[in-house]
Amino acid sequence: MLSGKHILLIISGGIAAYKSLELIRGLKKSGASVRCILTKGGSHFVTPLSVIALTEEAIYDDLWSLKDETEMGHIRLSREANLVVVAPASANIIAQMAHGLAEDLASTTLLATNRPVMICPAMNPMMWQHSATQENIDTLRNRGIQIVMPTDGAMACGETGTGRLREPEEILEEVTKYFQQNKPL
Repeated sequence: MLSGKHILLIISGGIAAYKSLELIRGLKKSGASVRCILTKGGSHFVTPLSVIALTEEAIYDDLWSLKDETEMGHIRLSREANLVVVAPASANIIAQMAHGLAEDLASTTLLATNRPVMICPAMNPMMWQHSATQENIDTLRNRGIQIVMPTDGAMACGETGTGRLREPEEILEEVTKYFQQNKPL
């Protein structure tokens, strides 16, 4: 299904980051190659070693890495992907994207990319409903960013509502649909 496709997966902070590991497995099983940028927040929920083991690639987590940035890592990463997927996309990274901030490797890469971007929001229901978040989502949608909307359900914080990250299989389905709809003639 995804043979020959290169996915850049950005894992931002939030308890839902654990689902990104299953997403990596699904993408790889479908034939895609996967590289990952792990944000500082994301690394509190999944370990670099887990991501490396599943992707069979180095992880990228430091904008100021002498090794990676001498090769213009954030530019190279953004250009070598067929699709950039942010899963989970925290309220913070969504706000950075909407406001054009480049504060770390993930946000800098997102600002530098000329590739299509798909985000998969995940956050507390009140954060999701907040007018600032909804305005940021509208801004990104108007810029052509694909949004895999969160679902309803029980949250790790004990609350219930909209904000749950879609299941990895559903995100994989959205990635597959993207490539099926955007085939060259």
